[in-house]
Amino acid sequence: MATEKSTNRRGVAVVGALMLGAFAFNTTENLPIGILELISDDLGQSPSAVGLLVSGYGLTVALVSVPIAKVTRSIPRRLVLCALLAALLVASVVAAVVSSYWVLLASRLVTAVAQALFWAVMGPVAVGLFSPDVRGRVIGALSVGGSLALVLGVPGGTWLGQHTSWQVPFLVVGALAIPSFLVIATVLPTSHPEEGHAVRGLAPDTRRFAIVLAVTGLTVTGVFAGYTYISTFLVDEADFSESSVSTLLLVLGVTGITGIAVYGRLLDRFPRATLGLPVATQAVALLGLYAAGDSQTVAVIMIVFLGASLGPIFMATQSRVMHFAPGRTETAIAANGAAYNLGVAVGALGGGLLLPLVDVRGTFLIGGLMTVAALLLLLGDYFTSLGRQGADRHPEQAQEKDDAWAKP
Repeated sequence: MATEKSTNRRGVAVVGALMLGAFAFNTTENLPIGILELISDDLGQSPSAVGLLVSGYGLTVALVSVPIAKVTRSIPRRLVLCALLAALLVASVVAAVVSSYWVLLASRLVTAVAQALFWAVMGPVAVGLFSPDVRGRVIGALSVGGSLALVLGVPGGTWLGQHTSWQVPFLVVGALAIPSFLVIATVLPTSHPEEGHAVRGLAPDTRRFAIVLAVTGLTVTGVFAGYTYISTFLVDEADFSESSVSTLLLVLGVTGITGIAVYGRLLDRFPRATLGLPVATQAVALLGLYAAGDSQTVAVIMIVFLGASLGPIFMATQSRVMHFAPGRTETAIAANGAAYNLGVAVGALGGGLLLPLVDVRGTFLIGGLMTVAALLLLLGDYFTSLGRQGADRHPEQAQEKDDAWAKP
């Protein structure tokens, strides 16, 4: 009993360290957004060049996630995580100390590679420290850490940069890697990557794994086609003042964290519903903004709906790809992360190209239709599973629940 409690304490400590690491990586990914003008003025670069610090980061994560997960699959996880956190610290310090755009860009790309592997590895590591029946809760906790970056990390870094210099937020974010590094180095048990129940999917299924990846790609591309221009929409279409936009985005972020906390506790019991429901909510939000977003009341309600779906969708797909992974779970999570980051880049770029043709409201229509397509994929999988259960049911399975929506 004492050993079990000690193991649980170690597991909680490791999850806490991974949450802090996820917060630091996600904050540094989006940090230039808030201090773009400061960097541009100090380094003498155009805003579009500074924007490459964000878009190039995301594309790098998308491109290297799967290859780097495969290359490092035999290296002990404690060593991998410590190396990644050390890379975050060193790259952040270099970015802040060396006053050069190209050095800053190089440090960003190094951090992007580290983040790609960090997200692929941390899920299986954290889940492997607990029993399989609480997998969803563990993934939910990690997702909260990452989501807090947009609510606290980026706004906090923006404020700090405006009151000091753009280099200081990079130093602070880099320093956050230190406590995570120390906990991982001293608390995480040493084990071979092949050990543990979280190494491979519980129910390998290539078809359903591909469906989840498609859902990730469609929902993320769809939402960022419109969300990238949400500030323009709120001011030009819904007639909000520019000063109120930050408050509305904060509402969206807080709603997202709340959604992750709620759905995270339900992932293990209702894995289908905790993916299908936020996808449906996102479709309603995007289509609602298109149809009636000029009403401030409707716009606020749809913003809440959108916040309640963004984070939970990615969290749920992370859980599902681990469940259906046809091979190693870190490779599956890396593939899902690549689909997410590619969706962000394609959605933002596609929305920008469509903006002159369909105006800002039209981008939400296109995003909503893409999300509806993702929902139809999930419904198709649901009814296919029902048909298979009816055809393959054996007498000893008669007492199983018929409600496939609540089943993995």
